[in-house]
Amino acid sequence: MIDMTVFKQFQEAIRHLGEMAQPESLTDAQRLARAKAVMHAKTDRALALDLEACVNCGYCSEACHFYQSTHDPKYTPTRKLDLLRRVHARETSAFAPLRRLYTPDITVDELQQWQELVYDSCTECGRCSMACPMGINIARGVNVMREALSQAGLVPLELMAVAQEQAGRGTVFGVGPKELAGCVQALRAQGIAIPLDEPQADVMLVTTVIDVLLFQDALAATARILNHLGLKWTLRSAGFEAANFGLLSGNEALQKAASKRLVDEALTIGARTLILPECGHAYPALRWEGRLDDGRPLPFEVLAASEFVGREIQAGRLQLQAGDGSAKLTYHDACKLARHGGVIDEPRAALQALGADFREGTPTAELNWCCGGGAGAFLINRAAPLRHKAWEIKREQIDATGADTVVLSCASCRLNFMEAAEIDQWPTRIASLVELVAERLPPEH
Repeated sequence: MIDMTVFKQFQEAIRHLGEMAQPESLTDAQRLARAKAVMHAKTDRALALDLEACVNCGYCSEACHFYQSTHDPKYTPTRKLDLLRRVHARETSAFAPLRRLYTPDITVDELQQWQELVYDSCTECGRCSMACPMGINIARGVNVMREALSQAGLVPLELMAVAQEQAGRGTVFGVGPKELAGCVQALRAQGIAIPLDEPQADVMLVTTVIDVLLFQDALAATARILNHLGLKWTLRSAGFEAANFGLLSGNEALQKAASKRLVDEALTIGARTLILPECGHAYPALRWEGRLDDGRPLPFEVLAASEFVGREIQAGRLQLQAGDGSAKLTYHDACKLARHGGVIDEPRAALQALGADFREGTPTAELNWCCGGGAGAFLINRAAPLRHKAWEIKREQIDATGADTVVLSCASCRLNFMEAAEIDQWPTRIASLVELVAERLPPEH
């Protein structure tokens, strides 16, 4: 069970996050030059084609939860790339000398305005790209804009504060190796075997600050599943934090450094599999962006917790005690897992094995609506009203299924659901996939 007192304390900490940030003092000229340097460096052939391919059809608006919940044209997804388009048109396109005659240069004021568009009102969920008839990867362009604003010192203060903490002290919300050890000790006291800092293991499990502080039951559940399967696994004190605030803030150097801590530990112990916790953005940060120092692919498999559990069930290695079918469940696909990563069948295999009355939402799987809290948006205080409007689409989708429980496989989604449910007095139960699976493990003999 979640300690709601701790959840309230976490919410209060978020409200004061911005006070901890230490913005860099830069002139307007420096901010502009830094932002443009990133735009130039990141505008490769694929991004240039994306910037030139938009036909302004508006289909991306129909797919965006922020536009659909407000009908404000400024939230049109393709518009979020307009500054990139102008810089490309004026400085790197084939007709740049001509376009400079009639295309105005971008300004620092515009960079500041775009902060809301690429952080507060975009979770990089990728739904717009699926709707785009030209196949434009809008989420990638938004990520480039975040990197440009990060270099210009224009990250929202809440994300800046946590990114600076992770880069400077290696902790997130004050959680480091000492706090992990305390969490492990508490779970061991419950009779759960938690290997820590084993010198060799086939499986390396990583976790997040959210699980250590709030959702220890999710960590406990994953440990119980791994123990039940008889796997040789471990957590590592020097590389356990899957949350990557370099990815969320747009700080590429921090993104690589945070991933490197995990990669180095996995290599040290000879892990063949690295299992990520229920954390959406941790998945692309390591699964798709993680590389060895020389740029080669990782020599071990990276799996999300829901993906791992589903695979084990599909292979017949993990069998559960099925319920009586009275529980009415629906599932929220985390955007980074389903839409970006294709993790669709595995969590559903786990849900079917629970023996519940499983009800798909509409739309579902890779077309599922985003909850509105991903990509760091949950931490931006000023974004709360907009975030809640976007979540109302999600709430209506779940209510339409008639389910009494919505199952999640992302802690960021879970936080956003919990906050919104508290505001709306929403009665639907919010549950973790790995926790439900662990509850159905057969007894040990």
